[in-house]
Amino acid sequence: MTAAGRPQRDALSIGAVLAQLRADFPDVTISKIRFLESEGLVQPGRTPSGYRQFAPADVERLRFVLAAQRDHYLPLKVIKEQLDAADRGAGGVDPGVGRLPRKLVPLPAGDGETPGEGLPGAEDFAPGRQVRLTQEELLAEAGIDVRTLAELEQYGLLRPGAAGFYDPDSVQIARTIRAMTEFGIEPRHLRAFRASADREVGLLEQIVAPVYRHRDADAKARADEMVRELAALSVTLHTLLVKAGIRGVTGG
Repeated sequence: MTAAGRPQRDALSIGAVLAQLRADFPDVTISKIRFLESEGLVQPGRTPSGYRQFAPADVERLRFVLAAQRDHYLPLKVIKEQLDAADRGAGGVDPGVGRLPRKLVPLPAGDGETPGEGLPGAEDFAPGRQVRLTQEELLAEAGIDVRTLAELEQYGLLRPGAAGFYDPDSVQIARTIRAMTEFGIEPRHLRAFRASADREVGLLEQIVAPVYRHRDADAKARADEMVRELAALSVTLHTLLVKAGIRGVTGG
């Protein structure tokens, strides 16, 4: 029996858990699993010598947490509240079945599809529910260390809010840059991306600023809609221009 009273034959080491999770969550690490344990999201049993032993239900619980973070950008506090509700049996949930209720995770509006063969539409730029991530949460979710984060901020690739928190887009930016570094690209090489994005935003501000200054009641709504439409068109144009340039490079 484990320290939690689970049969030994059902127990998994943290390495075995990592191997199971990586098929669906390639970015997960042992450090991430330990971090989630320290935050109270999962509570594996322990052997008399102190080694962690995870039950299949623990693995499902980790899957639920990782999916909620990756697919819905939920902060750990919200995820923990949902798990605590499941543990209490809220909503008729039986936490002992080993398969956590994914319906607890609120789904985003729409089906996630965008026009233009996967290119972004205006709805992708609509403001969603504000989610604030601490630096520790950003590092854990993006799979980067403090030194890398400092470098990203140095070159303007990541910018925390005024209160020092990060948003879910920061996680995606960090993950994308981390993937690019595997090809030998360094954060300092990506300053041009930041400068280009800032120029595009500046152009959009010039276009919509006169609309925001109108005094009628609907002015802000019209300006917000213009920003979303123009942002989608801007990103689409950028994507298509890069695709055209790549065809020139590859001869495709």
